Amino acid sequence: QVQLVESGGGEVQAGGSLRLSCAASGRTLSSYTVAWFRQAPGKEREFVAGISWTRSTFYADSVKGRFTISRDNAENAVFLQMNSLKPEDTAVYSCAARGSGGISTGSLSYSYWGQGTQVTVSS
Repeated sequence: QVQLVESGGGEVQAGGSLRLSCAASGRTLSSYTVAWFRQAPGKEREFVAGISWTRSTFYADSVKGRFTISRDNAENAVFLQMNSLKPEDTAVYSCAARGSGGISTGSLSYSYWGQGTQVTVSS
């Protein structure tokens, strides 16, 4: 079992930056594919970015060029650096992990989830 805990959310003005962390316990995260999803009020959960155990990455078009996903195996964590934030980025951001397979944009592909962290971008 992998336990995931997100941190780093908060409120920021448009154009600002935040760095989200997804810390793992219970298992080493290095062999897992990890993704960030977000869900805004009244909207479906959507894929944001993913990183495989080989460090290949994939981004949603809406965040490409602004967000960067990375992993630090020594810290057993995955990070999401978010720059040039927009009000439409406001959502609860959750990290998720899967033990086999590459990056998937579908939330059902992931077995382990954190509780989420709120990101609010004001205009």
